Amino acid sequence: MKHARDNLRDRGLPSAWAEAAIRTPDWTEPDPKDPTVERRFKVIDEADGRVIRVPCVETADEIRALTVLLDRGARRALRRKARP
Repeated sequence: MKHARDNLRDRGLPSAWAEAAIRTPDWTEPDPKDPTVERRFKVIDEADGRVIRVPCVETADEIRALTVLLDRGARRALRRKARP
């Protein structure tokens, strides 16, 4: 979790955004390189609809956030899906 906290600080992202992605993601997907990691995504209205991604490892005892980033690719993917 230290790496995720450092990312929040270094990128100037509010921890509430990461918490929202972790606890109430808009969607999830498995990490393509590590099946034990789940990527959790949340659209952040306060950031002009940008998408935050938080890769997590969840066990019965904890949810460990590995890193936190604004995911430009996820936002583009959402736009493609929204097209008629």
